[in-house]
Amino acid sequence: MPLGDSITGSTCYPQLLSKELISNGHANFDFVGLNLNNQSCGTGAPNLMTEGHGGYDVTFLLTDSPPQSGHGTLAELQSWAAEKPDVVLMEYATNDIWGGTSLPSILSAYSFVVDQFRIQNSSVIFFVAQITPLHPSGCSACESNVEALNSMIPSWADGETSTASPIHVVNVWAALPQASYLPNSQYTSDGVHPNAAGAQLMADVWSAALVATGIP
Repeated sequence: MPLGDSITGSTCYPQLLSKELISNGHANFDFVGLNLNNQSCGTGAPNLMTEGHGGYDVTFLLTDSPPQSGHGTLAELQSWAAEKPDVVLMEYATNDIWGGTSLPSILSAYSFVVDQFRIQNSSVIFFVAQITPLHPSGCSACESNVEALNSMIPSWADGETSTASPIHVVNVWAALPQASYLPNSQYTSDGVHPNAAGAQLMADVWSAALVATGIP
């Protein structure tokens, strides 16, 4: 289950990841979710399902009250967990960072998400991204906060991992050239969402991380 915001839900990375895995002989998998990823991602990049939702914040998944339409709710999180995926690929918090949410709150929300999936499947395996660079117009602090969050994710993962339900950290941030990841540049039109070329770099890193652990 690719899980996250628009970086998952409306870019080519999940489809290109699927294509890359299959092309390299790793075809024993199905991507699951309720959101159809059907961007035009080139020949051999199949349409597939994810739980990528544009505009969602990981910190909004902790409660249903007050309702926050378009940002995510606990009920939605619980419905995703009820799909009982064996593996979750989580790339989450771009919108939280962009909105100025504190880093401890984001990490606390990560833990909550993991716990909800473990309730449904005690042996779920998580791959958690150190998230992509963030250079939207008008947010001078976004990238430094992304890098601060990413620096905290390995220690967070060490504290949350278990033998039954391991958490692997994937440095997706390093796949993209941070300093030049700017609006109207080689890999992004807006400094936030990777284009097909940027999504391919993401897919390469996700694929390597999965194959290194024998998945799929």
